Amino acid sequence: MKETSENELSHSMVHYLLTIHKLKENRGFARVTDIARDLELTKGSVSTMLNNLKKKGLIQEEDDCKFVVLTELGHEEVHRILSSRTLLYYFLRDFVGVDEETAHHDSCQMEHLMSPKTSQKFFDFMKVLACTCEDLDKKGQLPKSFQFKTTLDLCAYKTSDEFVHHQKGDTHLPTK
Repeated sequence: MKETSENELSHSMVHYLLTIHKLKENRGFARVTDIARDLELTKGSVSTMLNNLKKKGLIQEEDDCKFVVLTELGHEEVHRILSSRTLLYYFLRDFVGVDEETAHHDSCQMEHLMSPKTSQKFFDFMKVLACTCEDLDKKGQLPKSFQFKTTLDLCAYKTSDEFVHHQKGDTHLPTK
């Protein structure tokens, strides 16, 4: 899997990718006008950003209808970003104890800054803290008094790659 560097995507680029993903999932297509309306921007500024995302190989336009679609790399980035956001949101809310609004805001600000390697280690760390799964190694499991409770079901995933692959978003985390 090809990865973009951790600093390659701006916060704004991430919002475009997530908006394209959301429109495609909800409506079956994404056009420049739809993206502009959803992000409350002009079609001209959307077109400029879409050109930047095309140059990075994250999106393309279908020739016959001008729908904007994510490339394979674009899909991988969206799943990676959503996974990072989800992990950060639940960590801040359930482990750190900040309110939902702050957890949402801060996870949105940090999601694109987390490298895939850090995201994988973060997943592993949170899973050890939260899971009482039978398949965890006894040596790696903390005493019950040190375990954290979270509504994110980390035990459902064996690896962080599996978590990333299945990430579709989170009802607590709108893409806008």
